[in-house]
Amino acid sequence: MFYYLYVVFHVRYHIFNLFRYVTFRTAYASLTALFLSTVLGPYVIRRLKKFQVGQYIREDGPESHHSKAGTPTMGGVLINLCIVIPTILWANLKDPFVWLALGVTLAFAGIGFWDDYQKLRRRKNLGLTARHKFMLQILVSFVFGMILVVMTAQGLYNTTLVFPFFKRVRPTFVISSWLHPGWTYALAFWPFLAFLVLILVGSSNAVNLTDGLDGLAIGCVLIAASALTVLTYVSGHAVLSAYLEIEHLPDAAELTIFCGAMVGSSLGFLWYNAYPAEIFMGDVGSLSLGGAIAAVAVIIKQELLLPFIGGIFVVEALSVILQVGSYKLRRKRIFKMAPLHHHFELLGWKESKIIARFWIAALVSALFALTTLKLR
Repeated sequence: MFYYLYVVFHVRYHIFNLFRYVTFRTAYASLTALFLSTVLGPYVIRRLKKFQVGQYIREDGPESHHSKAGTPTMGGVLINLCIVIPTILWANLKDPFVWLALGVTLAFAGIGFWDDYQKLRRRKNLGLTARHKFMLQILVSFVFGMILVVMTAQGLYNTTLVFPFFKRVRPTFVISSWLHPGWTYALAFWPFLAFLVLILVGSSNAVNLTDGLDGLAIGCVLIAASALTVLTYVSGHAVLSAYLEIEHLPDAAELTIFCGAMVGSSLGFLWYNAYPAEIFMGDVGSLSLGGAIAAVAVIIKQELLLPFIGGIFVVEALSVILQVGSYKLRRKRIFKMAPLHHHFELLGWKESKIIARFWIAALVSALFALTTLKLR
């Protein structure tokens, strides 16, 4: 919205030229999100306590977590609010990728909200069934993919896959180029759609699994969003993208504002979610943030960097997959408890130490992702 101050006034008042620059608007989107989350945080916490929107702790979890029962949850509503408002205020609203990222974020937030509501209604740590949750996530991801397919047909996007270490190798997902336009055109993109669904659903649930200790998930989201802010800016910059030999997407530059708002919102929420937490994000926060991170990575053609951008999320998800698979196949557990952070809790690590060390690992992983920009 503020971008249009540049459009209207930049000729008469040169100061409004500042609103032209993505870097300026990203910085102020971050500050706006940080300000909103910091100011609104106490109010949201009071309202959640008033309506008795408290967290229900899993019965089989570590005993130290039982004292957290009743802590206000669904703080993800605040996170999403502080992402959406600054993005609308500071981004160029004519950019389709901005609305696409916001749409995916809010759609996953809706799924998470429904899941949290079911837990509150049933008064136990059981929300939507895994089947229903996956079906809704797949549906949202499929719609997102189909929109990108339409944008590909319009020349606004492409489905090539960019490899971080082999930047000149760019295979395409289109397997039936001989198909004529129309409904059959979409059939040529089914591998792309399947790959995209896997990324979005996997990322969303990975963040959700990581959200088990005070500040752990939101701290890792803050690091991942910061890395994505750099990547989106570089992808939208003609000179930098050409120099680094990565896909240049001019319209993706505005996503830098979205990522900046995610950074500011995460930082503000961390103020209240840090150990010991005054509020939890709930599924409405974790599912939406995971979906947002994946959606941005897909749009800027950095899908294969996602395991490094969100390294801790991948490790946490893999720990659950390995634990479940091992128990079903061998009737033996690999870890004392999954996700992985619970394993370290049962080993006797203090919660604050686990959080700090996981943040360090997430930072190292994200920095490695950024170093691949220079690798060819």
